[in-house]
Amino acid sequence: MDKQIILEGIDPLEFFGVNNSKIDLITSFFPKIKIIARGHSLNIQGEESELRIFEKKFAIILDHYVQFNILTPDIIREIMGAGFSSMEENGLTDSDIIVFGNNGKPVRARTPNQRVLLDESTKNDLLLAIGPAGTGKTYTAIALAVKALKNKEIKKIILSRPAVEAGENLGFLPGDLKDKIDPYLQPLYDALQDMIPAKKLEEFMKDGTIQIAPLAFMRGRTLSNAFVILDEAQNTTVNQLKMFLTRMGMNAKFIITGDVTQIDLPPKTQSGLVHALKILNKIQSISVIEFDKRDIVRHRLVREIVEAYENEKHNA
Repeated sequence: MDKQIILEGIDPLEFFGVNNSKIDLITSFFPKIKIIARGHSLNIQGEESELRIFEKKFAIILDHYVQFNILTPDIIREIMGAGFSSMEENGLTDSDIIVFGNNGKPVRARTPNQRVLLDESTKNDLLLAIGPAGTGKTYTAIALAVKALKNKEIKKIILSRPAVEAGENLGFLPGDLKDKIDPYLQPLYDALQDMIPAKKLEEFMKDGTIQIAPLAFMRGRTLSNAFVILDEAQNTTVNQLKMFLTRMGMNAKFIITGDVTQIDLPPKTQSGLVHALKILNKIQSISVIEFDKRDIVRHRLVREIVEAYENEKHNA
């Protein structure tokens, strides 16, 4: 079967690569398909079933190039590789792409519960994502927020964390309040820097489109037209989390993340997250997504470390 794709408004030399190097790389993922690049057109020959898969993946590459005006070999491998062989092995699909990050690299929901979080975010406005370290709870939530901002579904992103670890030592740290608080918010900055170019992120931070602040700064506000994420919620008190939840305004989506096995609150202080899980689980339109060790996407040792601590707890 023969097909032809016309590339309108695209520089063939840049898109195809020197000596068609990029097209050759794309072709390597589809050994049963023959691709001939001529001017602004691609002539493709192969079986109909494979051509359908190729066209689907090639459309993602074209969208990426049009949006970011760049196409690197790494991006081609990410899109074509995950979309063909490794995608089948890992159960990934195009629908798992949440947003294209810096340089157009796809940010995906890569694990079972990351996909559940992605799916539930389209159904409900309040989600609780609970699970151990390294499962991508916060990263996936921030990707969903960036997607909503890019799609103009909301006007601002608000990210927050309780600065419990700072405690009474906060006053002894150097610098102004921002300098003292920023280290506790750094994981949120790190995720944003993966998904938004540095200059654009700086603009968003200056004009308030993206706000990162300690939980205490939420008091008295009504958060409307916003995607709001509270990270490390296991370190909130009952009153703090109640205060946060009641900030919800019109056209707002809230995601609360936390790990109930890593509570840093003073002894005999009840975790607001643990309390919320008990009293909110029967309310419709609230989703609770429980991540587990299968979702860990950090170094392979992290999963074994989590298992070791779980075993110790069960054997105690």
